[in-house]
Amino acid sequence: MENILLDIKDLHICYRVYGGYLKILNSVYLMVREGERVGLVGESGCGKTTIMKSIPQILPPGDFLITKGEIYYKGKDILKMNFSEIQRLRSREIAMTFQDPTAALNPVFTIGTQIGDVIKCSTALEENVHQEKIKTLSIKALKEVYLPDPERMLVNYPFQLSGGMKQRVCIAMSISSPRNLIIADEPGTSLDVTIQDQIMRLLNEIVKKKKTSLLLITHSLGVAKEMTDRIYVMYAGTIVETAPSNILFNNPVHPYTKGLLASVPKLSGGGISRGIPGRIPDYLNPPQGCRFQPRCEQESPICSEKPPQLFEIEKDHLVACYLTQR
Repeated sequence: MENILLDIKDLHICYRVYGGYLKILNSVYLMVREGERVGLVGESGCGKTTIMKSIPQILPPGDFLITKGEIYYKGKDILKMNFSEIQRLRSREIAMTFQDPTAALNPVFTIGTQIGDVIKCSTALEENVHQEKIKTLSIKALKEVYLPDPERMLVNYPFQLSGGMKQRVCIAMSISSPRNLIIADEPGTSLDVTIQDQIMRLLNEIVKKKKTSLLLITHSLGVAKEMTDRIYVMYAGTIVETAPSNILFNNPVHPYTKGLLASVPKLSGGGISRGIPGRIPDYLNPPQGCRFQPRCEQESPICSEKPPQLFEIEKDHLVACYLTQR
């Protein structure tokens, strides 16, 4: 039996706004096995970050509503955990790297203080950890992300570092203590392409070395192809296709997946990328059927009546489209 670390089942999440409820996530299914690298791709605003924040329960209190679903971590439903269990999950099991390192780091505390706090929480929630040990572990983590002069780095404040350095610090905080799952939310978004490539290679190297599971959230298909074993394609709060990375790129099936691949700029020539006409639906009043139906060139009457379910067309390759079920 496969070792499933994270298993999200039929998750529905709404955000409370002035006009009502934004129906962001609609029946999301997602799974991460132990030691597996999984990608979650989709255009901006499709709900990727909402999924990420729902796992360690850091969605803004009072503004969201989980109407249905389960999030299992090591067989236990996170949505039924008490506060102390959630705290343990955040401090010892799951690490997160956010897309904006400047916002993720506190500007009034040194790098050493912030990494030290993470180590203290993750090493022993109820025990005092010796300060010298914290410093040793902090330096070790900074060395693993190839930051120069890590001992001096401990006394620096975030504003004294470049964007690439701050992102490396965030990754160092993620690996400063053993974790079973690293969730990386577009970790290279705010960086230039050369530094972004270094950060992605570094993250990939660390995940393989430590045999940690990775959930990489990105809108870059190229990054997902290089970094992951399996990919979930998301559109407007729904998973429309999932498959091993090589199969997804060699045999995309869902019209949205094909549209995404066709939108990638062709650096070798061959014309301008086509793009996908239209825009994502209004989450206050989303389509009753398939959410991609208003933008799909292959729609049929049933597409507007009820949403399609994920259907396995080959081993580990699932597609939510009526085209595959005709």
